[in-house]
Amino acid sequence: MKKIAIASDHAGFLLKEYLQKCSYEGAIEWIDLGAHDEQPSDYPDFAKAMAITIKNKICERGILICGSGVGASVAANKFSGIRASVCHDTYSAHQGVEHDDMNILVLGARVVGFYLAHELVHSFLKASFSEDPRHMARLLKIRSFEELL
Repeated sequence: MKKIAIASDHAGFLLKEYLQKCSYEGAIEWIDLGAHDEQPSDYPDFAKAMAITIKNKICERGILICGSGVGASVAANKFSGIRASVCHDTYSAHQGVEHDDMNILVLGARVVGFYLAHELVHSFLKASFSEDPRHMARLLKIRSFEELL
């Protein structure tokens, strides 16, 4: 069973709740990191919780949602080992995993509808990192950047 973390701020709460009710290939155990309602909340708090969950290998991947997806993506990528990206098309959702070993899919709840969000999560979850030598070399370069900070 795959453990997948999911988190949102208030803007993404309804989409987060919807995605957890959808079916995907394989069994999924959702680890819900909040928000737990639509009361105003701050996306950096949820991005931090998500990054820590992924870095500590509690979950192998995560779904992070805010209004546009941009703020949550920026915040999550401040943590070493995190490769989060906003994706609003299915190609990017799977290609980001296959080529870049993306471990957090970030969605903009005010940008994508529920059906497209479900398709994006499906594409993200079924993808695997290719381990092609050219992708491995690029990933090593990215990791070297984290050591500079």
